[in-house]
Amino acid sequence: MRREMVDFLEMMRNQVMKTRKKIMISGSYKEGFRLKKSDFDEMYWQNDHIVIWDIYQSQNYDLSRKTLILCDCSESPPGFALLELLTPTHSKSVKNACMKLNDKLYISSSKYRQLTCSAVYPNSKEHGPCGSSVLRGGEFDTAQCFVCEFWPPPASKWIDRCHLWPSSDVVHDIVRNGCHFVAIGHKLGKHTETEWRISFSLAEQKLVYSMNHCQFLTYGLLKLVLKESINDGLRNEEKLLCSYHMKTAVFWVIQQNTIPQWCPQNLLHCFWICFKLILKWVYEGVCPNFFIPENNMFLSNIHGKAQKNLFIRLHELYEKGLVSLLHIPSISITRVQNPRQPEYMLASRVSFELDLLLELPHKQLPLDDLYSCIRFFSAVEKLIILPMNLYRVRMLQRFTSHALQNIAFMLHNFFTSVARIKAYICATCSSVVNKQVYMANKASSYMLKLAAKFGCISDMLFIAMFYYKTLRYKEAISFIEMTKVKLAQPHVMYFNNSSPSKDAVMYIFRESFGGKSCSTKMRHAVAWDIFLNKKICYINELVQEQQSVLQSGFPLLYIPLYVLIHMLEVLCYRHVDPVRAQSALNDLQDLVHNDQGVYIQIHERDISWQILGICQQVTGNL
Repeated sequence: MRREMVDFLEMMRNQVMKTRKKIMISGSYKEGFRLKKSDFDEMYWQNDHIVIWDIYQSQNYDLSRKTLILCDCSESPPGFALLELLTPTHSKSVKNACMKLNDKLYISSSKYRQLTCSAVYPNSKEHGPCGSSVLRGGEFDTAQCFVCEFWPPPASKWIDRCHLWPSSDVVHDIVRNGCHFVAIGHKLGKHTETEWRISFSLAEQKLVYSMNHCQFLTYGLLKLVLKESINDGLRNEEKLLCSYHMKTAVFWVIQQNTIPQWCPQNLLHCFWICFKLILKWVYEGVCPNFFIPENNMFLSNIHGKAQKNLFIRLHELYEKGLVSLLHIPSISITRVQNPRQPEYMLASRVSFELDLLLELPHKQLPLDDLYSCIRFFSAVEKLIILPMNLYRVRMLQRFTSHALQNIAFMLHNFFTSVARIKAYICATCSSVVNKQVYMANKASSYMLKLAAKFGCISDMLFIAMFYYKTLRYKEAISFIEMTKVKLAQPHVMYFNNSSPSKDAVMYIFRESFGGKSCSTKMRHAVAWDIFLNKKICYINELVQEQQSVLQSGFPLLYIPLYVLIHMLEVLCYRHVDPVRAQSALNDLQDLVHNDQGVYIQIHERDISWQILGICQQVTGNL
């Protein structure tokens, strides 16, 4: 379910963005893991820049629309290559990264990495081939790369190795989709600053997708052991093994048919076989790349004293045996349930729905202007006639709710601005202008109420913000009070950083078998933090905070739900009831000062303090 949701998000983002750049989400998040402090990896490439392996492949492209880049592996270690620019490019970053070598124009990986490191998130730091940044408590790695639609000749032998795993359909799909080139050279190569590494990220995703459940659990178990045991307490520069090595080990063990039966009963045995393979690789100093075995991934950093220390560390775990797993914090012994028992099946269904609801807040589209919203609705028009599963329907409803909210505020802002200009130019046409503003406000109000039907409890605050913005304070207060009443119900799930309560789990369980739809459960039992697009003015008091977010490059301003409720109460009541405005301000101050991470997460403390300051200022405490 997680994989399909991320795949669907990726597809929608590429359709809505409609720029020369394409995006692919990668890493453990795409594979379906939700481990603590996992990176969120994204790969970007210019769709009109194509890498080819042979000059004859240029016949497949319209040279007036495509920039061709020729791959040259003759002077590079296995798995790496030089990229020669063959045709003119419109990209400034590509032009500025070019350098002369043997009378040919090559794209320097180090220069390109420096130029594009902060292309997505400003202030990103170089981390391997990526730009790495920390936003909202999570690490975001973005790699600017080039796409190649042909399977690499150096990896052609891999196709012949695939007798048992993966299946021929998966192999054909992988080969048909080609590969990518990421901006990093081999540390021991002849042209370290110029070389590019061949990336098989898309192929690896398809291989992980083709794993059975036990194989996937083995991979996850290795990741946990790496993170919480092998690399525990080490500085970043001392962490020689990474999850990519774990994944490679699982790939090799599966393909070589070392384990005849991958099943849950054999999970620990499967894990132990893979762990011993990693131990063997470290002892020998050789970790063969799964697609190009000649590429030894240990060559540049696991050798000498570092290799010896790592082997000792791994061997200590080996001597302890499987008992060492019990010392890993994320692993605990639980009662094994029979999947065929009715209680287990019911619990699985509830767990699935909770997981679905937990995933949805993290799925967002860049709907920050009318054109992107129009492109979104055009895509929806084509999708709704196709058969879709539950989570795709819920994602479309969420995206639709978000699009309607943005359009409502953009529409109001546009007509208000036009009205001011017309009133300034011609005072006689004020009645026509007022009518247009009235119609726009009516349409915006309708869209926000429609969006609330697709969304959750917290989406009602967008209606309250709109009524405050249009000076209808009593109507805004009524929606704030309605939101507070709904949030006070014991079954409400506030997906911040806490687990759902027993009441929430029972509500989902009861309503699931009462025939209630997922949309109904969302509307009555789910609340999220509020996120505002940085380019759209919702209320004037938050404009400065949105401008501040622009500098970080993150597309959204996140505000804790209860902080925004108190803020809107302060702003509305100061025009209606000053005593209640002061009471709301006291509640906000108490929340910001005393919350212990229940309603305000660590990375949301800053905006919470800013909002407290805004509210104090508007009530006269300068």
